[in-house]
Amino acid sequence: MLSQIPIDLKKVKGKDLDKEILRVGIIAELDAVSLYEQLAAMTPNRNIKKILLDIAKEEKTHVGEFQAMLLKLDKEQAKELEKGKKEVEGLTK
Repeated sequence: MLSQIPIDLKKVKGKDLDKEILRVGIIAELDAVSLYEQLAAMTPNRNIKKILLDIAKEEKTHVGEFQAMLLKLDKEQAKELEKGKKEVEGLTK
């Protein structure tokens, strides 16, 4: 993503806008996690690696915050997320 929103939020209906904003937030945070973890894997500097991984961990917390709010607003999302979790549990036992 790197600073480019993948959807035109102006075209989103009012009742769905907050959900889409939260999804964009999740995408941005996951993008940041990926970037920081890739950079950490590349650097030979232990201190930079430590800082990058710490920041990536904070971004994962942000993902959780956005997801928690999204699940409050989108009951279908909550239901499907739980369904996916159960499918994985069934496939990996």
